[in-house]
Amino acid sequence: MDLLRCEPGQTYVDGTLGGGGHAEEILKRTDPDGVVIGIEWDQKAIDEAGKRLNPYSSRARIFRENFIHLSEILKTMKIESVDGILLDLGLSSIQLEREERGFSFRGEGPLDMRMDERRDCTAANLANGLPLTELERILFEYGEERWGRRIARAIVSEREKNPIQTTVALRKIVYGAIPKRFQSRKIDPATRTFQAFRIRVNEELENLKGMLESGWKVLRKEGRMCIISFHSLEDRMVKEAFRKWEREGMMRILTKKPLTPSEEEQKKNPRAHSAKLRCAERL
Repeated sequence: MDLLRCEPGQTYVDGTLGGGGHAEEILKRTDPDGVVIGIEWDQKAIDEAGKRLNPYSSRARIFRENFIHLSEILKTMKIESVDGILLDLGLSSIQLEREERGFSFRGEGPLDMRMDERRDCTAANLANGLPLTELERILFEYGEERWGRRIARAIVSEREKNPIQTTVALRKIVYGAIPKRFQSRKIDPATRTFQAFRIRVNEELENLKGMLESGWKVLRKEGRMCIISFHSLEDRMVKEAFRKWEREGMMRILTKKPLTPSEEEQKKNPRAHSAKLRCAERL
């Protein structure tokens, strides 16, 4: 919030609205007339955010859309530029805690993983339909999974017997594919595989790339962009984009190193442990 420099009378974009926690804090800090444009493509998250932001309804404008379409949204609102953009690229608790969404391997649910349930492609479609080489690619590229080849082969072998339809089924395949002595105790062995499928289903890196190519253009002078990422692929993209903007004289980096959560915050919220926050200001 401090980096976003929230002030009354200004307009901010929360491009990943989720349950509305960040948006609510922005609205509190910009009282009485600051505006938040909330963008979210998960309807269940929008429902939760709508309740939370109801006291600020006249100052909160919510759109069910992907943040890659920010420019079009602003055009419909007849807004040329904004004072700040916030992206929190992590999953929301709304998605993780509902087994029927298929994001978590902690319980059993359908292998879905769609953030926007209007989309056709699910993780089950990918697990049962992608050729071996493409499965290997997404596991290596999106999951940075060193055992990607073994896991991909195990998926293909299993689906020839039975379709892979649940989170438990996929987790079991991963556990069987990674040799026991190499299974980490710090993170669940299925973490990288689930990450890879989720990124592919939702085209997360393509969307982030689109925002990084054009999002800065709608910032006013001295407007700021804050991005919280949760894995190295996203953080690398953000870092490289910020450096490119700075070299070209368009932005100034305000976080030479990413800000990370304190030990105290990690104890309160273990899901924050891998978060990295970077911020840049429009020149």
